[in-house]
Amino acid sequence: MAAPNDDPSRVALPATLVEATGHRLRKAILSGELAPGDKIVEEQLCADFGISRAPLREALRLLAQQGLVEHLPRRGSRVAAWSPTDIIQLFGLRHVLEKHAVESALPLPDPEHALEPVRAALERMDAAQDELDRDDAHREFHAAVVALAANRQLDIALEPILLKLQLPMARNLREEARHRDPGDGIERHKAVLSALERNDPAVVVEALLHHGHLHYLGLESER
Repeated sequence: MAAPNDDPSRVALPATLVEATGHRLRKAILSGELAPGDKIVEEQLCADFGISRAPLREALRLLAQQGLVEHLPRRGSRVAAWSPTDIIQLFGLRHVLEKHAVESALPLPDPEHALEPVRAALERMDAAQDELDRDDAHREFHAAVVALAANRQLDIALEPILLKLQLPMARNLREEARHRDPGDGIERHKAVLSALERNDPAVVVEALLHHGHLHYLGLESER
């Protein structure tokens, strides 16, 4: 029997084929090969990937849920194009949730143990070899900070915000690599971890605010 939220008209597709298609598309989007606003030409992608439209459309549906793709009525799909205002608002929401989490969680009774997921995400970010690994590790880092509060509703509220920030964050990382030291992004996250290790909520909130403010400055310059 189908689950209540399942669409009984949707034909089940092999998860591996849909996942592989989604992975290739996500990599093309986050690498900048497909730019914000670019139309997604299904016929061309089907030919390039050697697949039918069914797995492609299922992959596009899943990417739309992540905020990477937009469906336009009677016009197909395109790569999501967030405005600078949209992105600033998303960063602001992330900061609100992180601030609440930190003020709820700190001081930690056992910071050495509690911060292990944050350290692991930072290590993965530092070792990332491509955009997908780096983006996944970046989301893991911020999710791990909020998870310190042990508040399931906070975790649920944060997830779609981090997914929508994938595209602007990938662009920011590319710009940093082009114009500044590629390690700048890692250093900003190390500063947040160092603040967490001090176990003082006010210090952590200040570090998070500075971390986000650098993104705001870059976005404001685009207006």
